[in-house]
Amino acid sequence: MPQQVLNLDPGLYTRPEVLEAERARIFRRSWQYIGPVSSVLAPGQYLSANLAGIGVFAIRGKDGALRGFRNICRHRGARLLADRTGNCGLIRCPYHHWAYGDTGRLVQAPWFGTDPAIVPEDWPLEPVALQSWRGLLFAAIDPEDTLEDQLGDLIAEVAEEPIETYAATDHARVDFDANWKVYTDNYVEGYHIPGTHPTFYAAIDFERFETTAHRGMVRMTAPPRPGLFYRGKWLWVWPNLTLSQFQGGISVSRINPLGVDRTEQFYDFYFADTSAAGAEDRARSVTGTLAVVREDCDVCAQTQASYAGGGYTPGPLSSRHEKGVHYFQTRVAAALA
Repeated sequence: MPQQVLNLDPGLYTRPEVLEAERARIFRRSWQYIGPVSSVLAPGQYLSANLAGIGVFAIRGKDGALRGFRNICRHRGARLLADRTGNCGLIRCPYHHWAYGDTGRLVQAPWFGTDPAIVPEDWPLEPVALQSWRGLLFAAIDPEDTLEDQLGDLIAEVAEEPIETYAATDHARVDFDANWKVYTDNYVEGYHIPGTHPTFYAAIDFERFETTAHRGMVRMTAPPRPGLFYRGKWLWVWPNLTLSQFQGGISVSRINPLGVDRTEQFYDFYFADTSAAGAEDRARSVTGTLAVVREDCDVCAQTQASYAGGGYTPGPLSSRHEKGVHYFQTRVAAALA
């Protein structure tokens, strides 16, 4: 940021047509974290997710293959599988009972009629791409890059972190009334910590808080004071992945737009110690993280209201603390251009 840079136009956070463009140019074209690979190891196990409005799921076939499909019945578009995880034999639509095998092939269309008859081969589930990385599962509708290219410098950043040895123990969802970019702008800077997170502020050496932008990634670091469950490093990866490090584990989250002014964030918590003796420490990391997130939700909702009200004009970004905001906003602008 060699010269004064302004925040994005608030209209980019409030106009429905901008979100439609982002769905087409960012979310359909990028890899999206959907959960732990460990949740789909056995035949019939599935993991479903909403990717900016498009339902997808991964399912382990009886042949051992892991396949991905849109979570949409080919008949009238109903959702096939409930959100998150489960186990099934046939993939049966709850609306009209069309059923599909774990290869995506249509196997039943009961009571449809025979004049003309349905041809099962003409109506398979629509596939989506799947790829795993170090025990984390990603899905993509129409990826323009490989997963490794998208992860960028994250791969080297966490090379020494034994992610694949951790177990997924907890899952959480938080939703709030703000555009997904408002929340991301907030996530990729520590400038707001003294005002928004007084307890968190007291637990780090804020004068040494540093934000740097890298290939596909923003890194934030600050020395933690004794007793903080965080290890002092927070990472964000284009376009909507976060990874934070705890003592003995990590959290991974996906920031997902539900509407132009509505966002949800999914968290998975991974730990090395899954024993009963470690339950208190795990709970402290989970509840501490979610407490910080909920403080962010409040200020993001207020910011969204200011943008929507029409009274805000773009202000300057801090060259010290908002390098991550500038990097993220530049990537968004390039995707929409």
